[in-house]
Amino acid sequence: MIGSSYLYFQIDYFLRKLQKHLTNCEYTTYILHRIIKKKRIFRNLKKGKAIKMKRRDFFKKSIGAGLAAGAAISLGGYDKLWHTTSLPTGFDMVAIMGGKPDSMFDLGIQELGGIGMFVRKGQKVLVKPNIGWDRTPENAANTNPLLVKRIVEHCLRAGASEVYVFDHTCDNWVNCYKNSGIEKYAKDAGAKIVPANSESYYQEVSITGGKILKNAKVHQIVLEADVFINVPVLKDHSSTRMTCCLKNMMGVVWDRGYWHKNNLDQCIADYASYIKKPALNIIDCYNVMTKNGPQGVSKEDIVNMQSMIITTDWVAGDAAAAKMLSLNPSDINYISMAHKMGIGNMNLESLNIKRIKM
Repeated sequence: MIGSSYLYFQIDYFLRKLQKHLTNCEYTTYILHRIIKKKRIFRNLKKGKAIKMKRRDFFKKSIGAGLAAGAAISLGGYDKLWHTTSLPTGFDMVAIMGGKPDSMFDLGIQELGGIGMFVRKGQKVLVKPNIGWDRTPENAANTNPLLVKRIVEHCLRAGASEVYVFDHTCDNWVNCYKNSGIEKYAKDAGAKIVPANSESYYQEVSITGGKILKNAKVHQIVLEADVFINVPVLKDHSSTRMTCCLKNMMGVVWDRGYWHKNNLDQCIADYASYIKKPALNIIDCYNVMTKNGPQGVSKEDIVNMQSMIITTDWVAGDAAAAKMLSLNPSDINYISMAHKMGIGNMNLESLNIKRIKM
């Protein structure tokens, strides 16, 4: 067994040496990821002996290295990445199953090159979960708090100056934040909790690509954040059949009533055309409310799917999530609308999806 400090030193040395020869961040991180995956580094650390390491320990150490890489290497390709749905690893989406929310995220984000591909040192990051309802975590009406905590931890380790967490809740915001467990878990990880219960927090913006929704009052933290990470929980919904990435944006605007009165599905798709899109979508499918959504009636509504979907394409993310509810993505109106508007790709068969079973 090799010491963890020595292992980290070797990886850090490799990163520094590689940085001198490569300036393209996306390619650098991709090469590093491939080499670590093939364990070439480990084979060279100790001649003649196979080095054994538990998978849990490997990901704990490699996560640190990946975050260090994201903070240390020049991110010349970041602006390009923000406006596209292509990833340097070649995967359009990572789907993980069989673990706890935090460990699934650890594993999944590594497959996309680490959180350092999305978060730069000194940036302000918004993590937007679903905190809409005054329900406890086991009811699965809100995003799993353990997942929110882990995402915040990754962002801060990558060098984020501040990480904010908020949602425009449906029930009383104080109770939602507290009883969902998200307030405590987010604060414990180092995030700042932001209220959204006053119209004064919102600024009106133009939705130039909208067909029905032409403008909206958007929470100021969405407009001010350098990086926006969308963390919806997948669940059944009485109005739209399901809620996930795209519909989670109803928690960043003030006047949701207008959406409900003026073709809800089209308004959801319209808002997705707004320029300030999430850099990353992390879908919580650990406990999934498969009926009686969005609040649920009892624990009988919940299926423990122990899954997660991570992607930069929120239309693709919603399409994959629909399949988990045994729905055809083309039957979900706002998914089809967003696809036709060119916002993302709902055709899963055309995507390069990395599937992982823990």
